[in-house]
Amino acid sequence: MAEDSDLEKTESATPRRLQKAREEGQIARSRELSTFALLAAGFFGVWGMSGSIGEHLQGMLRTSLTFDHSALETRRMLIGAGVASREGFYTLLPILVFTGLAALLAPLALGGWLLSAKGLEPKFDRLNPITGLGRIFSINGPIQLGLSVVKTLVVGVIGGTAIWNRREEILALATEPLQLALANTMHLIAVCCGMTVAGMFVVAALDVPYQLWQFNKKLRMTKEEVKREHRESEGDPHVKGRIRQQQRAIARRRMMTNVPKADVVVTNPTHFAVALQYADGEMRAPKVVAKGVNLVAARIREIAAENNVPLLEAPPLARALYHNVELNREIPGPLYGAVAEVLAWVYQLRRFKTEGGDVPLAPTDLDVPADLDQGGVPDDEADQEAADVLNPANNPDKDDVSGASA
Repeated sequence: MAEDSDLEKTESATPRRLQKAREEGQIARSRELSTFALLAAGFFGVWGMSGSIGEHLQGMLRTSLTFDHSALETRRMLIGAGVASREGFYTLLPILVFTGLAALLAPLALGGWLLSAKGLEPKFDRLNPITGLGRIFSINGPIQLGLSVVKTLVVGVIGGTAIWNRREEILALATEPLQLALANTMHLIAVCCGMTVAGMFVVAALDVPYQLWQFNKKLRMTKEEVKREHRESEGDPHVKGRIRQQQRAIARRRMMTNVPKADVVVTNPTHFAVALQYADGEMRAPKVVAKGVNLVAARIREIAAENNVPLLEAPPLARALYHNVELNREIPGPLYGAVAEVLAWVYQLRRFKTEGGDVPLAPTDLDVPADLDQGGVPDDEADQEAADVLNPANNPDKDDVSGASA
């Protein structure tokens, strides 16, 4: 039962599925909406321009039906027919423009315009008579037949009602003068055509929601398809998590190779260790080139000792640097003073080693803002760093770190 429910297409189509269907030429379409748009454009176009159209057609007919002996020649008759045809075309051109625009704009109401080469590709499976019979006798066949019957009934009932309600006016046309009868006839035709257009509006209003529902139902997806598409577009979360973990591990292992290049390592002395580097003229401010807690901090101190990098015990400064400065980033302004004292001590220590003299005293009571000293050791992060940097199974570059330390 669980497998059957999982295979049911109960999920709405995703944006990617909709885009793929559009590329394949599958969009929601309503032929009834297009039919209504064409009829409405033609009806209102003729109605709005009936005066000018009537005048042009009347003049064209008067010219064409005027008897002229000189026009009985074949050549003159053909010229006259061409002129009449051109005049009729120019007269009806606005109506053709209106209906053409309606045919182009009607699809925008649902799926918009679509130019897809895949829709023009020949599909030979449609030539299979068995497949065709299957479509005819499928559940969709009776539904389409029922919709056609409903459409015919709606339009027929509305049009028939309009004619029946005006039956007396229609019968009275036979007793009216010619000019009045023609005018009333045109009026009745316009009313009946308008009622027919109204009937098509009702049909289109019923067909559009059905076509949208049918289209969305056709593109529904199973839960497994949604999950698979999410994995394909976004990537497997487990794989992405593993990649991020490996990237962090590589970055932390590479961090250890920067410890020998540091000017000083500030320690807690046991929980935190932060390596600082400053190159006058190349950096605006000292930057953190390595940092860690617990076992990673111990490894940083070990590498620093092997490479004669000075170690300074300054717990508040070590914690502030660890919590507030990312790797390879410059220290913030509030720590400039404290770090400047530390670097001054480093430069004095170097001068002592080369020139001798009194041993410089390590700075104490450094000015570290209280809001930057967050204290505490993030156990989860400490454990992750230790696993990434110190575990031989996860640290193929450990030999490189040791080599850099030597």
